[in-house]
Amino acid sequence: MTDVIEVKVPDIGDFDAVDVIEVHISPGDTLEAEDSVITLESDKAAMDVPTTQAGKVVEVLVAEGDKVSEGTVIARLEADAKADTAADTAGDESDAAAADAADDEQPAAESSSESSAESSADKKAGSKSSAAAAIPAGSYSGKVDQETGLLVLGAGPGGYTAAFRAADLGMDVTLVERWPSLGGVCLNVGCIPSKALLHAAKVIDEAHEMAEFGVSFGAPKIDTNKLRDWKQSVVERLTGGLSGLAKQRKVNVVQGTGRFVSPHHVEIDNDGATQVIAFQQCIIAAGSEPAMIPGLPGDSRVMDSTSALELQDMPERLLVIGGGIIGLEMATVYEALGVKVSVVELTKTLVPDCDPDLVRPLEKRIKGRYEAIMKGVGVTAVEAEADGLRVSFEGKDAPEPQLYDKVLVAVGRSANGGKIGADKAGVDVSDRGIISVDNQMRTNVGHIFAIGDIVGQPMLAHKAVHEGKVAAEVAAGEKSYFDARVIPGVAYTDPEIAWVGVTETQAKADGRAIETGKFPWAASGRSLSVGRDEGMTKLIIDKETHKVVGGGIVGPNAGELIAEVGLAIEMGCDASDIGLTIHAHPTLSETVGMAAEAWEGTLTDLYIPKGKK
Repeated sequence: MTDVIEVKVPDIGDFDAVDVIEVHISPGDTLEAEDSVITLESDKAAMDVPTTQAGKVVEVLVAEGDKVSEGTVIARLEADAKADTAADTAGDESDAAAADAADDEQPAAESSSESSAESSADKKAGSKSSAAAAIPAGSYSGKVDQETGLLVLGAGPGGYTAAFRAADLGMDVTLVERWPSLGGVCLNVGCIPSKALLHAAKVIDEAHEMAEFGVSFGAPKIDTNKLRDWKQSVVERLTGGLSGLAKQRKVNVVQGTGRFVSPHHVEIDNDGATQVIAFQQCIIAAGSEPAMIPGLPGDSRVMDSTSALELQDMPERLLVIGGGIIGLEMATVYEALGVKVSVVELTKTLVPDCDPDLVRPLEKRIKGRYEAIMKGVGVTAVEAEADGLRVSFEGKDAPEPQLYDKVLVAVGRSANGGKIGADKAGVDVSDRGIISVDNQMRTNVGHIFAIGDIVGQPMLAHKAVHEGKVAAEVAAGEKSYFDARVIPGVAYTDPEIAWVGVTETQAKADGRAIETGKFPWAASGRSLSVGRDEGMTKLIIDKETHKVVGGGIVGPNAGELIAEVGLAIEMGCDASDIGLTIHAHPTLSETVGMAAEAWEGTLTDLYIPKGKK
């Protein structure tokens, strides 16, 4: 007798009444397990819904334009009898084998609590591999509330990527996050909200600049409450999507701050309520915190990058301490919102990791906008007064003490390695909170991995994502390694600055023989048409091999354009390969090809005499 199977909409996270945008099946179709039956689209993403079993389609119960929710019946199938028989046989054989193994290997003295924990883990994991293979108790003798095959500590871009990848590979995964929503610092109080505000700043600036071209708008009316709400809606849309992805993958999410209590146990604290999770393997993705300068007053007017994103009580005068990426991005936002901004940087250049010729167009643009840019100047004291914060400076060009309404400290980030009790797990942590790892992201403790900011520079979300995948794959038994040749860096200022690979400054310091190909955007039709001719694209080429080893771009959308240079380095491209690649015209991307042509001497859009490239 043929069984009829109902194909239903599975758990799709925090969504209800989702649109069916495509139906892939018709009555009479024969399906294999995992074949897609419909495509759904929410306000966050589109996703395919597969069938879990093979069979022949008898009836299709939904159509394009319908709305469905979890449990809605999509179609009915006649089950594939052969597949059912094979599955039943395999199940019987595996049950018998498991019973034999249990008889042969089960220690007589095994505790009932361990058996109970194994049963619980099996039920929760479903088809995931069980956490039950004995977890060593080690030095820990307290109560265990949960067991898991893989515990991921931290749900930022690296952490949630690791958790999801491990779940896709069949592992039983528990993801621990201190924030109420997934995404870590990046999504909640870092990359995403800052880029939302930077977009608002860009729109304000572009509206103002259009007056130069004959299109005038009135002065912007800025509702900071509404702007803050919009920024938060962007954050919630992304974090909500992550929650749905975690549910779909059956990742167990636990909120709280985790600390190791042994090499196989982590204690989770959530507002005083604690629980202990035992794990077979662990990936540490606990990130970093904004670094603060010792001796600053405990005053709400002294902000870090997190509090600066709240846009509370907008100051008239703001001092940004730190002329790196974070400081300059926040300065961009506040200046666009009408604040008088000053920046102080201890080194002699802004964005110290970047080549000076790339920073120069940005500095030239902001010099006329900011109240002051102080380079090679240090802050010696910040004193809280009733009407502001009095800041004292030192250095050759240091001004007299100044009174500011608020001060933003943006002097970098410090890794959280020293805050998670890693010593209790035997994990080595430096005095700067950095955990050392090998190219499989393993720490000195074989079953514990670490990724992201906590393993050191560069502290970038996109690096953490790739490290997270490697750690998850290695934990699942795959041969995976982190072997990225280059990692791009981007300052989302206006203009943006992006660079990847060897910098010109670094190459000269190392005595490396290089050549450069540079194309100024003043000769780009696309940049002129958008009123931004201050940009520049530069390729750094090995003098002997002619391979691209680095590059930098300054100008609008530089962060998008740098990907081509990164790919060229990863693929071992000669500069001529880029020059011979036809780029669309007129685009900003063709400036990458023109930089290659400038090096090769084939550029016709500029006259570069021989020997001057």
